[in-house]
Amino acid sequence: MTTVTVPATTANIGPGFDCLGAALSLYNRFHFSQLDAAARFEIQVRGLAAERVSTESDNLAYQAFLKLFRHIDQGPPPIRLEIDLAVPLARGLGSSSTAIVGGLLGANAIAGFPLDRSEIIALAIAIEGHPDNVVPALLGRCCLAATGSSDRWVICDVPWHDSIKVVVAVPDFELSTATARQVLPNSYTKADAIFNAAHLGLLLRGLETGEPDWLAAALSDRIHQPYRKVLIPGYDALHQAAIAAGAYGLVISGAGPTLLTLTADSAAEPVAQAMTQTWKKSGIAAVAHILAVDANGAQINH
Repeated sequence: MTTVTVPATTANIGPGFDCLGAALSLYNRFHFSQLDAAARFEIQVRGLAAERVSTESDNLAYQAFLKLFRHIDQGPPPIRLEIDLAVPLARGLGSSSTAIVGGLLGANAIAGFPLDRSEIIALAIAIEGHPDNVVPALLGRCCLAATGSSDRWVICDVPWHDSIKVVVAVPDFELSTATARQVLPNSYTKADAIFNAAHLGLLLRGLETGEPDWLAAALSDRIHQPYRKVLIPGYDALHQAAIAAGAYGLVISGAGPTLLTLTADSAAEPVAQAMTQTWKKSGIAAVAHILAVDANGAQINH
């Protein structure tokens, strides 16, 4: 059996829209075992919201598995795929990226590792459509992705200071990425572009140093959050509550609706309580997690 463990991710982190993401210490696991020739595939899903994940051929992890075999011009072997879920679905924590990465790495292992890590990254980005989730899911840590010469992806590791903790509040409602993208404008002013460029630069230095004043300023954004926050009931109240409890700032994790804060270690628990209690006052149940940045990315065990 081949097991692929893939971390959750958070994308954007405020001003890093569609280019910055970090791996988090919450995991989905994908177990691959080969079947006899009489079968084509079997899929079993366990864990968080397992009943909502397809066990048919349109399962995203299985589709990624097939994609790699098509890429190397080989027929896929009959496979049994067992999935253990701990990353919430459709909440902005990269659940789809775990499936894409899990399927690709499982296929690559079973095929004898014909593709190197850069080729896997390119395939994953092609399936997902943008790099901010799949890259840290594969590599771990915090990653900045950009295109270089000939449109090849250039991946930059972003240092993350040990003092910075991540707190996420996951509500009991969903927000699809498609819906979150529909509310974004087609163009932005020069002032907004300059604002985000400056704040992304400040965020990178804040993450590296842990400097509280830099982090508090850097999490502001004008590209996606002002438009998406209207889709998340209680956003402004949670923002105020998190800051009052000691958070450096609050951002939408990925496309949402999960909200994420960066804090010092001493503030993590008060911030987690403030966020869930504030949503509870609005009649919204939520679960908070205090997470670390995963340093290893996706792991394969035979």
